[in-house]
Amino acid sequence: MRHSLQRSHANLLLLAVSLIWGSAFVAQSEGMGGVGPWTFTGTRFLLGSAIVAPLAWREWRVLAASGVQPVAGDAACIGALGILLMLGAMCQQIGIVGTTVTNAGFLTALYVPLVPLLTWLVIGVRPHWSAWPTSLGCLAGTGLLSDPRSLALSAGDSWVIASSLFWALHVLFVGRIAERLAAPFLVAGGQFLVCGSISLCAAAWIETITLAGLRQACWPIVYAGVVSVGIGFTAQVVGQRHAPPADAAIILSAETVFAALFGFFLMGDRLGARGLAGCALILACVIAVQVAPLMRRPARRGQ
Repeated sequence: MRHSLQRSHANLLLLAVSLIWGSAFVAQSEGMGGVGPWTFTGTRFLLGSAIVAPLAWREWRVLAASGVQPVAGDAACIGALGILLMLGAMCQQIGIVGTTVTNAGFLTALYVPLVPLLTWLVIGVRPHWSAWPTSLGCLAGTGLLSDPRSLALSAGDSWVIASSLFWALHVLFVGRIAERLAAPFLVAGGQFLVCGSISLCAAAWIETITLAGLRQACWPIVYAGVVSVGIGFTAQVVGQRHAPPADAAIILSAETVFAALFGFFLMGDRLGARGLAGCALILACVIAVQVAPLMRRPARRGQ
């Protein structure tokens, strides 16, 4: 019973993460008016690492007191997560420059069906059967939320499609590493630091960073750094300690629904019958993937 409660709480936390990430698409798009994608990604993730730093330091002291401090191998795992995070975030951010927010949300959701497949191929763990139809359902739902007339692949679309592979690998491994170390804030802060540092170093080499540009992109960076990274990505690490990767991917895909809602309230977007059907389909899949594993076939009675 305790395990099921942990799982249900983790699923609710991941649903809150999807709400945060759905709202962040607006900030990611608006922030491109003042800075380049490498600068935006680097500053937001370094800001996120600063937000999590006090909690990460507390966990480090607790681990040190118990004599189980992370070793070099653990640091390498956190660094690898940071690189996956950087690759996913950068491909998505570069793609947003050349595509619409709707397309970005739809194409990012391609990681949903990739997670159960990679779980099976990489780890050798076959997910619950419900992961397959609900993954396809989420993909179909995000398709209904998009405008079919604007889905011709552009360079931006291709970058966002590439990001889905790195998001899938990140979702696959982040929960396992956080659970093994029993230090979710240390894992979160470490990966943010790696991601932000690499991105900002690349920005200094590739892009022109100006004070005026940073001032123009200030609030989108603050929102994306504090809320999306500091709160959202950290909550993902905490939640995935108790949620299977395939379930987590499907629940997190609800960010598409929330992106549509934030677009409705903040940007004047309107959903027709097609979009409403997409929202309903994704929410149904999110509920189904939580309920189906809890259902058990009744035992057969003896004849």
